[in-house]
Amino acid sequence: MRLSFVVAALAASLIWTAASKAQSIPAAVIADPPRDAAYPARMEVIHVPTGGVIINGVVYVASGPGPHPTVVFFHGLPGTEKNLDLAQAVRRAGWNAVTVNYRGSWGSGGSFAFAHTLEDAKAVLAFVRDPANAKTLGVDTGRIALVGHSMGGWVAAQTLADDPGVLGAAIISAGDFGAVGLQARANRAAVVTRMNEVRETLVGVTGDTMADELAAHADAWSFLTLAPRLAGRRLLVLYSEDFAKKYSLPLISAMESVPGSKTRSAYTPTDHSWSDARISLQAQIVDWLATLPAES
Repeated sequence: MRLSFVVAALAASLIWTAASKAQSIPAAVIADPPRDAAYPARMEVIHVPTGGVIINGVVYVASGPGPHPTVVFFHGLPGTEKNLDLAQAVRRAGWNAVTVNYRGSWGSGGSFAFAHTLEDAKAVLAFVRDPANAKTLGVDTGRIALVGHSMGGWVAAQTLADDPGVLGAAIISAGDFGAVGLQARANRAAVVTRMNEVRETLVGVTGDTMADELAAHADAWSFLTLAPRLAGRRLLVLYSEDFAKKYSLPLISAMESVPGSKTRSAYTPTDHSWSDARISLQAQIVDWLATLPAES
């Protein structure tokens, strides 16, 4: 029995060593930091005004006196995968993690619309930059980054282009909702069907209204239109073996042609939710955050 235990431990050690050589795992991904008794990590519920209503969110406040660099997370459509394990890893790395639900989703007020997600993103940034909120939450307003998954990747990229004060954005298996809008123009019925499949929890929309909104804004919202506006901005494009890969690859290619591009990209053979690559995902994001400058 003892020999079997030793053999098993040795095998596990060899597997871990091989994995470590393939990708270095930051300590924040696999270990808790020392507890700061004076300024412990904590969770704060937030209510963000936007478009005349209130959206709900949570801030995972990092330990220590602060102010802390802060990551704002944007979820997908409808946002079943919230990436809260990633938010926790970011907090262990010393960053605040802000997660919110767009209008008309997951109990937030108002009605959902794709245009509202972009407005809500700006409202969240205004909220965490407000001096009173920044003090309460320990936010370093000069060091804010964005992370978005799926539709949230599209939101993060669009927001990065519009906000010069953001340090950078990491987008994970991002959807291109301008490209989806072009699909809606060519085959509206297919996009209506797809939108009806992913609108659970969403208030005030149908597959028809969602497809029509995307078709109306297809040109303005596409990644190819966006790419020149991301010149000089720090962008991390993480993509996987999923339906969104066809959106990531053209964006990466377009950014290679943009003068002053600071885009990095990496591929992981996993599904859209990164179901079997969560540690790898956390490591890539934490490592990228460490490369961001000390201030915007």
